[in-house]
Amino acid sequence: MRVQRLTVLGATGSIGVSTLDVVARHPQRFEVVALTGYRQLAVLADQCRRFKPRYAVVGSLADAEKLAATLRAEGLLIEVLAGPEALCQVAVLPEVDAVMAAIVGAAGLPPTLAAVSAGKRVLLANKEALVIAGSIFMNEVKRAGATLLPIDSEHNAVFQSMPAGFSGDFARHGVSRILLTASGGPFRNTPLAQLENVTPEQACAHPNWSMGRKISVDSATMMNKGLEVIEARWLFNATPEQIEVVIHPQSVIHSLVQYVDGSVMAQLGNPDMRTPIAHALAYPERIEAGVAPLDLFSVAQLNFERPDLDRFPCLALAYRALKAGGNAPAVLNAANEIAVEAFLDRRLPFGKIAAVIAATMDAIPVVAADDLTAVLAADAAARIAALALLPQA
Repeated sequence: MRVQRLTVLGATGSIGVSTLDVVARHPQRFEVVALTGYRQLAVLADQCRRFKPRYAVVGSLADAEKLAATLRAEGLLIEVLAGPEALCQVAVLPEVDAVMAAIVGAAGLPPTLAAVSAGKRVLLANKEALVIAGSIFMNEVKRAGATLLPIDSEHNAVFQSMPAGFSGDFARHGVSRILLTASGGPFRNTPLAQLENVTPEQACAHPNWSMGRKISVDSATMMNKGLEVIEARWLFNATPEQIEVVIHPQSVIHSLVQYVDGSVMAQLGNPDMRTPIAHALAYPERIEAGVAPLDLFSVAQLNFERPDLDRFPCLALAYRALKAGGNAPAVLNAANEIAVEAFLDRRLPFGKIAAVIAATMDAIPVVAADDLTAVLAADAAARIAALALLPQA
């Protein structure tokens, strides 16, 4: 068995931690070459002790010096690098076979795109790479001959439920539509009048999944599902009309694919990100992930609801951006990042997140975004516009 050598971008986040949990279960299959983290130096140091990568990357030179000193004192010969360029450097190392792209937000786009351009096997957990630069990203996948495997539980479920050899042609493969499931988050049944005053702690208390704070808020607003709709459009060459969101509170069915003959294929499992991570790490083989098998008798029933767009206006905004095309998804994503950060910092009420995003989209004209320069310009403009819309202290 050939050892697969890995770079884990975003190793200290929830996806990175789960990835390393799976990797640790199969030391004969995987070797960690590089780990990256932004500011969580203690977590990254512990990971370096355990996996002994050749490289570690942090956000700043000052943090790099701190981490390097800690590792040197323990006799660990690990090269510590810093900054965005270093992220790209470890994503394209010739000895690396696969890159787990798990940096949250637009910051994850350059190293993920670099890994694709180098023809790597890319395990995509950074949905923003496809949201803000889907056409550019997928064209580069084809040009470089990279392998792209989705990590989001929903897209991984769709990938598993598609016919073998699916080429992106729905008609040829008899596929009619994709059904993306959503838990509905912590506020699925909260009276609308109370949403204005929910706290960051309440928004981050997801009923089923353990996730980072930003993604947890996106789940509470269902922007996370909206971004996944845009991501699915590019991963599977689907039109907006071929992607439907279904609220499924139990989070047992992770997504479904409907076929023209009336069949519906679904992937089920306990809500644990180690399942899609293990699937992608070992694909096309299967490996143990540390996840308990699904007990259908305990689940007992499965429920489904249509999303209420009055309750979840961010989902409607995502469909609006997808249909508009061009720079609109980049504007949507950037405005959301600004609004969510302001909410987490208690500078913006939860109920105003969608309003800031909508106003930002209204303020920036939709234009073509055919190269990375245009995408990043839209991202920067949207951040400036969204910041201007926040309440002033």
